[in-house]
Amino acid sequence: MKTILITGSTDGIGKLTAIELAKKGCQMLLHGRNGAKLEQTIAEVKSLSNNYGINGFVSDLSDFSSIRSMVADLANTNSKIDVLINNAGVYKSEIQRNQDDLDMRFVVNYFAPYMLTNGLTPLLMNSSAPRVINLSSAAQEAVSLKALKGNESISTQSAYAQSKLALTMWSFDFAENNPEIITIAVNPGSLLNTKMVQDAFGQHWASADKGAAILYDLAISEKYANCSGKYFDNDKGSFNTAHSDAYVHGKITGLISETEKILKGK
Repeated sequence: MKTILITGSTDGIGKLTAIELAKKGCQMLLHGRNGAKLEQTIAEVKSLSNNYGINGFVSDLSDFSSIRSMVADLANTNSKIDVLINNAGVYKSEIQRNQDDLDMRFVVNYFAPYMLTNGLTPLLMNSSAPRVINLSSAAQEAVSLKALKGNESISTQSAYAQSKLALTMWSFDFAENNPEIITIAVNPGSLLNTKMVQDAFGQHWASADKGAAILYDLAISEKYANCSGKYFDNDKGSFNTAHSDAYVHGKITGLISETEKILKGK
């Protein structure tokens, strides 16, 4: 039985994916920022799936100390994690910067999965076939290291697109450095009918089920066993080429180096 952690699983495609994987009999580790909402989601997933192997973890992914606490909690309560789906993301935010004065898009969409995945690597390595699925986007824009450090003001749209490219670049790097872990970056589909998309754009192009279906597939299907270090574009329904910067070694190493410096000081 696979143990699967999904961040941001109280809404949208994260929640839909959790329900379908629970129906498959997987042990689910759900994450949410709001404890009451998380408990409600756990009860709903149990009811819909008749699977009672559902546990929850509360963490504010904009807070580095909260992320570290979640890693410790997961390590104390689980012997392994087979699949980590870094689904949680933010576009619009009432708070533009976190307590470390970093843009919320970079923190939640990039720094949080970076910290979480690296912190949980020992648990992933205890799995016989570990996977990491990182939620990228069709929106990808060259990363400004000044913006990453919080030293440059950029638009919400640019911050979101840069954070998603940063995540994709790091996904490729993580795959290369951890060949035992199948790591795939995925655009689950543009303008899916989720709360984040409705808040940001007020319209959608496709059902959230489209995104949930590909996450479910990437998480457990054997056909992706040799696809580590790739980018799946669900707008096309196939693997595709990410932004060109994701294939430039110097830009990736520069991003990772700067990321480590930033996190070292927090």
